[in-house]
Amino acid sequence: MRLARHGTAGAERPLISAADGVWHDLYPVVGDLTPDTLPTVLDGVDVDALPVVGTPERFGPPLSGIGKIVCIGLNYRAHAAETGAVVPEEPIVFLKTPDTVVGPDDRVLIPRRSVKTDYEVELAVVIGREARYLPDEAAAATCVAGYAISNDVSEREFQLERGGQWDKGKNCETFNPFGPWLLTADEVPDPQALGLRLSVNGEPRQDSNTSDMIFGVHYLIRYLSHFMVLRPGDVINTGTPSGVAMGRPGRPYLRAGDTVDVEIDGLGRQRQIFGQA
Repeated sequence: MRLARHGTAGAERPLISAADGVWHDLYPVVGDLTPDTLPTVLDGVDVDALPVVGTPERFGPPLSGIGKIVCIGLNYRAHAAETGAVVPEEPIVFLKTPDTVVGPDDRVLIPRRSVKTDYEVELAVVIGREARYLPDEAAAATCVAGYAISNDVSEREFQLERGGQWDKGKNCETFNPFGPWLLTADEVPDPQALGLRLSVNGEPRQDSNTSDMIFGVHYLIRYLSHFMVLRPGDVINTGTPSGVAMGRPGRPYLRAGDTVDVEIDGLGRQRQIFGQA
């Protein structure tokens, strides 16, 4: 199944589609897709009994009321190499606030005084059941509700040159375009075999595969569950592959007016036009 939300920002309605790709109105079953209603939808919905919806004019984030966004840094081998970083022995973990989330095609704002705003295509994992001190990766796999696209927009000067932790460069407003839809876990046989791509103004910048992850999806869920409780509706941004501006010759960082296209196999596409805060 694909789960989504459509409509104007702040007034989105829930959608669902089955294998035929036709969108149906999920509102008769749940008023919105939230951490509280997600388990109900995952338990099974008679999609054919729901009203058909035409092509959505705007996709919002596929989930409302996200509890927390847990992010993983330097989780692709080639990305670590391009930035001159040592491959981490354990996952690098930081948090992104849920109020950074916007729709997949919404405008993204470059912060004031920013000179190093960067892009990061990432596989986002949405948690579907509580994960606490999981014993192994098999248990972790049962906790996945589904997968979506995140663009973990980052300001590198704020992140790396202003002291303290990475959070300052990760939590500017609009810095997490999310969606267009959540593809349920049963539709993704192997999350470590997905192609990821990103382009800026039509120029390919990132083109990789989740097979290059240092720590796989199920490893990360098990690992994180020993440091925090993961609850339904929590999101894990699993890291970005090589090709970010920080690792490229000439450091081609983003500017107002740039268009960024993001894509992951089976999870749809995003397009953001960057503006100035």
